[in-house]
Amino acid sequence: MPLLHISHLGMRFGGLLALEEFNLLVPQGALYGLIGPNGAGKTTVFNIISGFLKPGSGAIVFARQQIQGWPPHRLTALGIARTFQNIRLFKDLSVMDNVLVGCHCRRRAAWWEAVLRLPRYLKEERRDVRQAHALLEELELSELAHEKAGQLSYGHQRRLEIARALATRPQLLLLDEPAAGLNPQETQELIDFLKNLQARHRLTLLVIEHNMRLVANLCQHLTVLNHGLTIAAGPPSQVLNNPEVIHAYLGS
Repeated sequence: MPLLHISHLGMRFGGLLALEEFNLLVPQGALYGLIGPNGAGKTTVFNIISGFLKPGSGAIVFARQQIQGWPPHRLTALGIARTFQNIRLFKDLSVMDNVLVGCHCRRRAAWWEAVLRLPRYLKEERRDVRQAHALLEELELSELAHEKAGQLSYGHQRRLEIARALATRPQLLLLDEPAAGLNPQETQELIDFLKNLQARHRLTLLVIEHNMRLVANLCQHLTVLNHGLTIAAGPPSQVLNNPEVIHAYLGS
């Protein structure tokens, strides 16, 4: 049983076909990539999986539960986290507080327990602070814990967004163009970082990326979209040499 099973997914925006008959099987612990030219439908897939869009047709099964149409907070609690192509941090909050926001979905204490500072709330608060410190240490952000997120460099903001996603304790992490804006050396560092991260946290990764070096060296399997249709799927060595894929990216 795969961790994520998408079948016959379809989506239209008015008369525009964004996605048609999209299918995907992602095993537990896999490193999968979703690629294609701009406007191919990749972000639409991510928005549907993470609850920001309700699909027009098809089904999504995650961890043996059918989840299409669920709201984002419910999917986060189930174990799906994501980052965004355009970084979305709470820029006026500290680095530490951004990570603590991610921890919040695992709290069980009621609001009134927080107001009264009751033992269960205080215990969860201490646990979350320990987890946040550990994540910042792991992602080499601990020295910036009290800086405002909006004052960080671009690369540090990328890492903070991943730290916040990890704070939700996901099974599946969706990464939307994590190598955007990185130079070749930074891209190689990101490849090594994501491989180590996946192993340490036993994550399943699904990555949208235009950087072919990253997908070729990181992903075990690629699915290629073009104009909402799947045009190729398989190992990177096979997919990246597919004439239809080359045509979609480069033209005739």
